[in-house]
Amino acid sequence: QVQLVESGGGLVQPGGSLRLSCATSGSIFSIFDMGWYRQAPGKQREFVASITSGGSTSYAHPVLGRFTISRDNAQNTVYLQMNSLKPEDTAVYYCNATHDLLRYWGQGTQVTVSS
Repeated sequence: QVQLVESGGGLVQPGGSLRLSCATSGSIFSIFDMGWYRQAPGKQREFVASITSGGSTSYAHPVLGRFTISRDNAQNTVYLQMNSLKPEDTAVYYCNATHDLLRYWGQGTQVTVSS
């Protein structure tokens, strides 16, 4: 069993930055591929970014060049640095951990981009 706890969300003005964190416990963090997803009101959950156990990254087109995913295996934590935030980035952001057939989700953290 893996527990995921997101933090770092909040209210930010357009053009601002936030750094999300996802702390994990309960298993060997380094073997998991980690990802961030988001869900805006009335919309389906969508992929934002991912980082494999080997450190390879992938990004959704709308966040490419603005968001950066990273991981610290010593701290069992994955991060999402979000820069140049736009109102359309407003959503609940969820952390995800995947290994083979295992898949875990955090409870989500709200990000609101508004002036």
